[in-house]
Amino acid sequence: MRAESPDFRLGKVLATSFTGTLSERHGDAVERIPTPHRLVDWLAVNGLAVDSCTPAQLDLARELRESIHAAATAAAIRDALPASAVQVINDRSVQGRAAAILTPGGERRWRLGSASRVEDALSVIAADAVGIIAGERDGKLALCASPTCQAAFFDTSQSRTRKWCDMNTCGNRQKKARFNANHRKNTRSAE
Repeated sequence: MRAESPDFRLGKVLATSFTGTLSERHGDAVERIPTPHRLVDWLAVNGLAVDSCTPAQLDLARELRESIHAAATAAAIRDALPASAVQVINDRSVQGRAAAILTPGGERRWRLGSASRVEDALSVIAADAVGIIAGERDGKLALCASPTCQAAFFDTSQSRTRKWCDMNTCGNRQKKARFNANHRKNTRSAE
């Protein structure tokens, strides 16, 4: 991976991890797939290796990412799903050629065809989004409590009360801000 690009935020849920390729949506947005090559990198890290990516395919990927984000956000707040987002997710889901395979360890993986295309990988991500948004998986959609992030994430914690999309970034940032505010308040009180 290239050093000038921001690191990927990787999670255990493919669709919501994909929406995390644009972070800090309500602050200084960070685009983690700024080039076709970075999309190829992200797909490879997530077990969906493709040979190449064109600028047009990157545009399709970003359109899917934003559609998943819009639909997941609506589902998390129990609002109506945006029709345009649903259409994009459905279109991407049916356009690819991928097969679910069972590993010797009993896990499901996706296998793309020998001439893998970005569209094949996007169909896997879209299918994952369908399962999450439709409520077919054990967990719940939630929104990050960080005011600058508010990313949709899939909470599989036992209590389903997770507040942050990623404790190592948003959670730590918020805890540090709260600590510093309390420290300043206590310092002023002591003066």
